[in-house]
Amino acid sequence: MEFKISKEIFLKALQRIQGIVEKRNTMPILSNALLEVHNDLLYVTATDLEVGMKSSYPTKVIKEGKITVSAKKLYEIVKEMPDEEIHVATKENDWVEIICGKARFNIVGLSSEEFPYFPKVKDESFLVFKNEVLANMIEKTSYAICYDETKYNLNGVFIKAFEEGGTNVLRMVATDGHRLSVAQQVIEGSISAELSKGVIFPKKGIFELKKMAEEESAEIMLGFMDNSAVIKKGNTVVVMRLIDGEFPDYTKVIPVNNERNVQISRDKFLHSLKRMAILSSEKFKGIKIDVNPELIVISSSNPELGEAREEIEVEYEGNNISTRFNAKYLIDVLSVMADREVELKFKDELSPVIMKPLADNDFMAVIMPMRL
Repeated sequence: MEFKISKEIFLKALQRIQGIVEKRNTMPILSNALLEVHNDLLYVTATDLEVGMKSSYPTKVIKEGKITVSAKKLYEIVKEMPDEEIHVATKENDWVEIICGKARFNIVGLSSEEFPYFPKVKDESFLVFKNEVLANMIEKTSYAICYDETKYNLNGVFIKAFEEGGTNVLRMVATDGHRLSVAQQVIEGSISAELSKGVIFPKKGIFELKKMAEEESAEIMLGFMDNSAVIKKGNTVVVMRLIDGEFPDYTKVIPVNNERNVQISRDKFLHSLKRMAILSSEKFKGIKIDVNPELIVISSSNPELGEAREEIEVEYEGNNISTRFNAKYLIDVLSVMADREVELKFKDELSPVIMKPLADNDFMAVIMPMRL
């Protein structure tokens, strides 16, 4: 195998796969990238057996072939090369020579025969999304993904599509048991059997999908095959294995009788929470919220550091409520909102609170209070 490629293109190709290659090194081949050249294209593939990515880039092919090399080391080498054309060639015993300007590297590769098979994707029925829609929905749910490996069915985002009022709606849900986040958007196109039943995308796959959605604007295509999701965008295909498990019935967690509504400025609330959280610690991480008509008092107390309190004007008519929350959970929700006004819906001191933008019903978070 032998090819020449611009540094800029090669670096971009290697950068994209860094989040996918296996870090724990359970199988040495999984920390490698597969490089294949034919028809004036370089194909770069990486997988950890859960999420795989394959992209193609223009190149000058001198001799067709394929090899696998350490994805991390190759990226580090290319990153430090001068801004000139890079010449890559395989030698005997799977060695790879990389030349750029006067710099020359010889690194050890592994035979491509050992590399896991990357499925051939047929152009089946794909749903087409705008970049911004997916990026926005993932941002509004991914912060609530559970990282406890024993709750494997919560280690991702639940995605389901359904018909509502004559339009098709895509919904994403994530929860870690302490908080729940739900985002939805109207979509076009027919709903596949997998989406109408609901599927769980793994967290690693979700973050790769978010990266793809945040790159240069182009439509993203989503389809399914063999218990895997297939995502296509431009010259890149990502195949991720779906989490095999039942997502809990999140609709039972969403409170129905939260009728004490508080309207508050998002910015004022967010910055006040950040100030109050300064005094919290692992041991004393709760902040107290006292809701009174037209006024909310946020306070935090830590015997080791001191105490703080702040008042914010709100729109509220009703009985006083005094409750306690983990400040980070509230801050996470407010950080992904763009709206100026936020609505807090309380029932009582011990019930979960609903947080949502005042003028929008496409996003909602439910947060459990801490015991007072």
